[in-house]
Amino acid sequence: MIQDQQHPQAHIDRVIIQKIFVEGKTDYHMAEVARLRIRYHNFPGARDIQRDLDVILQQWDITEEQLFSHVRTLHAQGKIYGKKQTGNEQEDWS
Repeated sequence: MIQDQQHPQAHIDRVIIQKIFVEGKTDYHMAEVARLRIRYHNFPGARDIQRDLDVILQQWDITEEQLFSHVRTLHAQGKIYGKKQTGNEQEDWS
């Protein structure tokens, strides 16, 4: 059996997730959950973070696809991280 790995961003992401649990559903938090879902998709570890992301979606009563669809719309409008992408910028989803 392969041992779970520790993600190098897990401690920072844990703080973000706790903040989302406290503050609830906002467009910004939806974007953060989508980003973290992508980061931890198929990651061999951080099971607690993956579980908490599942719980957040359940609390918000939305599916992952609904989340991604909403966040794609927000990104297309340039409403999440403060500026509209011009096409040359690279987003950091890793």
